[in-house]
Amino acid sequence: MRTQVYAGEALSRYGFPGGHPFSTHRFGAFYAEFVRRELAKRVQVMDPAEGDRKILRSFHTEAYIALVERSSRAGHGLLDRGDTPAFPGCFEAALTVCATALAATEAIMAGNTNAAFVPIAGLHHARRNTAGGFCIFNDAGIVIEKLQKKHGLSRIAYVDIDAHHGDGVYYEFEENPHIIFADMHQQYIYPGTGDRDETGTGEAVGTKLNIPMRAGSDDHDFARAWADVLSHLSAAKPEFIILQCGADSIAGDPLTGMEYSPASFLRAGRDLAALAQKYADGRLLALGGGGYNLSNIGQGWNNVIEGMLGH
Repeated sequence: MRTQVYAGEALSRYGFPGGHPFSTHRFGAFYAEFVRRELAKRVQVMDPAEGDRKILRSFHTEAYIALVERSSRAGHGLLDRGDTPAFPGCFEAALTVCATALAATEAIMAGNTNAAFVPIAGLHHARRNTAGGFCIFNDAGIVIEKLQKKHGLSRIAYVDIDAHHGDGVYYEFEENPHIIFADMHQQYIYPGTGDRDETGTGEAVGTKLNIPMRAGSDDHDFARAWADVLSHLSAAKPEFIILQCGADSIAGDPLTGMEYSPASFLRAGRDLAALAQKYADGRLLALGGGGYNLSNIGQGWNNVIEGMLGH
């Protein structure tokens, strides 16, 4: 399957200073393994995209966008209740993430590629009016709004295998029946949401699947839950699939207690690529998400790419 990978120094700027676990070293860890596997010979490597602040308005409130701008210029302050600090240039760095995710989406919709991978992306905790969990702007939410409002898609699947629940996507689209949501996450950790009985509200009841996983869940546990995810997606026949593949669910992450191996990430990329080819003309966008063990980032994310390529 034709696949684009977005890589470049501009994406690495999204990272917090001072020994923060979400550091600027995360992109380098991904890219070193990408080079080692010689994946550039099998994909089309694309530069990150520059963006205008207006792209943020489709998801975020103007008041919150302005707060991030001010805090970015000042180089300090909190963008939520305590998890997400501002840093100098954070507005531009976060805007680049969103613009790159949108560029990848437009390339897919234009037929220039079947699939795309954006490593520093998948900032799934940001809400419309606040940051959350190291996420300043919600690129996935912005992509979903674009797919609905510009491209008129009515069955958009969002799949999340990050150890943390994608609350910024779930709650902002909880009442939207056009967003097919499936999230496997470690229970009882940040943000403490995503119970199994949260299946959507109003007309969207049944379109959302939350699967809390016990700490210590391994590849066998992944496989059992993943079968439910694939069944949920197949029933919906999505027109576009978004994967948030946070590597913090791989064993050895310092912030979580999951024990998947990178093999589960290969499986996720492969199975969603096959599902996208069956229902969505191959349209699959993968976003890196969390992950704070640098080796896991390199292995997990590149395994997703290998899976997308049909490894």
